[in-house]
Amino acid sequence: MTNGQIFIQEMLGTAMLLLLGCGVVANVVLKGTKGNGGGFLMINWGWGLGVFVGVYVAFGSGAHLNPAVTIAVALNGGITWGLAFLYFAAEFLGAFIGAVLTWLAYKQHFDDEEDPGLKLAVFSTAPAIRSAVWNLVTEILGTFVLILWVLVNGGTTTGLGPLGVALVVVGIGASLGGPTGYAINPARDLGPRIAHAILPIKGKGSSDWGYSWIPVVGPIIGSVVAFLVFKAVDFSTMINAIKALTTS
Repeated sequence: MTNGQIFIQEMLGTAMLLLLGCGVVANVVLKGTKGNGGGFLMINWGWGLGVFVGVYVAFGSGAHLNPAVTIAVALNGGITWGLAFLYFAAEFLGAFIGAVLTWLAYKQHFDDEEDPGLKLAVFSTAPAIRSAVWNLVTEILGTFVLILWVLVNGGTTTGLGPLGVALVVVGIGASLGGPTGYAINPARDLGPRIAHAILPIKGKGSSDWGYSWIPVVGPIIGSVVAFLVFKAVDFSTMINAIKALTTS
């Protein structure tokens, strides 16, 4: 693929991920929607299905959709660091676009909602208990699980594809999403947070920039740690077993 094709696919895939991901949050938390009060598990599944769709849309470019994935792939020698920055730009732009499209879809509900915190929740994550250290730990752990799975799964003959990564995202949300809302993706949080700051959202309040570094730095650290563990631990026996199972 050309660099332009990679950029377009990653941007579109990330935009689809954020449109469906932010969209399910809007459906659950905003006043008067059909899905209002659907609960955190509904949000988890919405994000998982957003990943499923986004991966298919960006399949030709490798469907990173997440700078943490791009970092791990670059560390593993899958792409050059120069190309990685192209992925980063596409991912952040796609995340911004997806958030703007969500606002357009739920414009009337944003206008009717009085709580500025719920409006921000559609765009970006926030901790249940605010503690920089422990919120950072949670984001590191969630991203570690995602990236280690991506690296190990990539070594099999067929992998589990979009459905596999979608289910992993649902599982991370259900198990580790409670403390922070599980960004596990710097673009997923920062792109929409910028959109929240820019868009003319009625009564939107603060974009909470004091917290914004945690969903960026945490996933980056989690990605690097996952790569180091992947390189330090011999997963070849397990990968060969999976290969034998899928080819038998």
